[in-house]
Amino acid sequence: MAPCALTYQGKRDVRVETVPDPKIQDPTDIIVKITSTGICGSDLHLYEVLGPYLDPGDILGHEPMGIVEEVGPEVHSVAPGDRVVIPFNVSCGHCYMCGQGLHSQCETTQVRERGSGAALFGYTKLYGQVPGGQAEYLRVPFGNDLPIKVPHGPSDDRFVYLSDVLPTAWQAVEYADIPPGGSVTVLGLGPIGAMAARIAIHRGAGLVIGVDLVPERLDRVSAYGATCLDLRRYGKGNDLGDAVRDLTDGRGTDAVIDAVGMEAHGAPIAKAAHAAVGLLPDKVAQRLMETAGIDRLTALHTAIDLVRRGGTISISGVYGGSADPMPMLTMFDKQIQLRMGQANVKRWVDDLLPLLVDGDPLGVDSFATHHLPLEEGPQAYETFREKADGMIKTLLVP
Repeated sequence: MAPCALTYQGKRDVRVETVPDPKIQDPTDIIVKITSTGICGSDLHLYEVLGPYLDPGDILGHEPMGIVEEVGPEVHSVAPGDRVVIPFNVSCGHCYMCGQGLHSQCETTQVRERGSGAALFGYTKLYGQVPGGQAEYLRVPFGNDLPIKVPHGPSDDRFVYLSDVLPTAWQAVEYADIPPGGSVTVLGLGPIGAMAARIAIHRGAGLVIGVDLVPERLDRVSAYGATCLDLRRYGKGNDLGDAVRDLTDGRGTDAVIDAVGMEAHGAPIAKAAHAAVGLLPDKVAQRLMETAGIDRLTALHTAIDLVRRGGTISISGVYGGSADPMPMLTMFDKQIQLRMGQANVKRWVDDLLPLLVDGDPLGVDSFATHHLPLEEGPQAYETFREKADGMIKTLLVP
């Protein structure tokens, strides 16, 4: 019987379909039987606005883990029966960039024809159009270096976030460069922002301020010790900035983590632009995405307002356009440091694994709000888009 996978069919149209069995193509490939696979906030970009870079039938998903089913003849680091997590970066582990800990820039898999960094599982022609992990089986290249081997025993929830959420949030905090006992504002409390807040607290931040407008998100992060501000209470202008400065002796926080990116909720012009892109022919839509500043920049401009002078802004939210107007004069005047980029998953594994093997200080065991069978994936995408049913993080089980 042919395996099933969640496939893209068009804007807001994903379906579970039978797909060909993945095969060993290179001697260092492995085949993994997927046991859990997450839905990421950036998957909604595919669902909504990045359709011009997808073809019907493309397999989505970049947060999988499972059991090694088959290995190529040159694989020696893992064996059938091993339990592995698959990073979302397709990185070789041996090139110059991987050697620098910049696995998201892997020179072996860079998508040079698109001017992009390392290939990603399940993420459009921009990043290699590699079949993704919302599937029953997945072909994984670089079997000696890419998979993260984890112990049997604890549930998948303990380890699956090593694929994306944990390293992305850890890198966001690392890049934020929060001084010991210092302060940080996290904009957007979806899975990445929520985990970044937990990690900042775990690593010793004295004040973590979380900002969102979804009550369930605010409640979850408050429960971990963050001071949460409901964005719905603040109007236009600098009201939110004033609230943050009131909590920080008038300065603003030492760092701000932007975990929002091009999510369009609450930004009518950007939302309309995203909708327009979805209606255009692919070639025209691609040109618009690459040259027009249609992203929701509200969060980034807010970060510039909230950070103290000499502070750091860490961007983990994904932005898509390339012609976004930036307040360069303000950024220069405030001496702001700006760090960003796709997470370099393998770079942070040694920091994160001890927090998963020796207990659960980051609360990953209860981090998912929903566990659903793969066949309910299409409805899960729609529920996630609508922020309904308290859905914040969903794991699909093939």
